[in-house]
Amino acid sequence: MFQEDLYDYLDKHTLIGIKGGVERPTFLKIWMVEVDERIFARSWNKSEKSWFTELQRTGIGEIKYGDKVLRVKGKKLDPNNPINQKISDAYLKKYDQPQNLKYSRGISHPEYFDYTMELFP
Repeated sequence: MFQEDLYDYLDKHTLIGIKGGVERPTFLKIWMVEVDERIFARSWNKSEKSWFTELQRTGIGEIKYGDKVLRVKGKKLDPNNPINQKISDAYLKKYDQPQNLKYSRGISHPEYFDYTMELFP
């Protein structure tokens, strides 16, 4: 389980910084959601070189929220895991602003289940 202030940050903000691996110099701002006190993120672009693939390859990375930087471990979620639907529901609930609906609906489709990463402290 992460520090309580991370959950508070995620509850109040739509973007959080992430780096996969150890070589990337900058953080990329992405969407993350909390489900059952677990933290998840999905790769929007599904690209071959991304935070997602680096976390998958190395198993490590960092997240940045506010002034804090935390080292994290990442594990790709099994696309058949039933929690994927809860993650989709969390995306739809959190990112329900008019400008985000196209993307939250997109990232909630089952094709994104294979691009879901769980983060650990």
